[in-house]
Amino acid sequence: MTAQQRSQAESEREELDLIPPPSKTRYLSVHSLDAWENPYLTIQANMVTVHVMLADANPSTYGVGSMMRPIGARRQDLNVSLDKLGDALLAIPRTSWPYGRVAAVEEAHKIPVRARAQVGRTTEAAMKTLNDLGIVVYEWGDNGPK
Repeated sequence: MTAQQRSQAESEREELDLIPPPSKTRYLSVHSLDAWENPYLTIQANMVTVHVMLADANPSTYGVGSMMRPIGARRQDLNVSLDKLGDALLAIPRTSWPYGRVAAVEEAHKIPVRARAQVGRTTEAAMKTLNDLGIVVYEWGDNGPK
């Protein structure tokens, strides 16, 4: 790693340090990615999909989740290459981390047999990026949290 890369990694880490540590009492009670409010990653062979739930701009509780304020309208999905994952995570607003610095990670579903090894390598690399940034990895399988 060059000095410039180390400096950039330290800068990224400092920005993410503004997000509080993870709150296990909040995120361990979530049993569905549909209900997960923090960012989560879906790992594919050569790409990572970052799913982000943007904070509701309306502070009122009136109509939350209804047709006028659907939760799904606040979810954004971004496909990124592995080398841009750190930049993508830095771009996520602090208000999208209600559980603290924790991200769920799942492998894509219905992976072809010939792509499984590559998905495994991409998963390991994505988890290393998360760990390097000080983000706790919450592994998610087909049946929920691992």
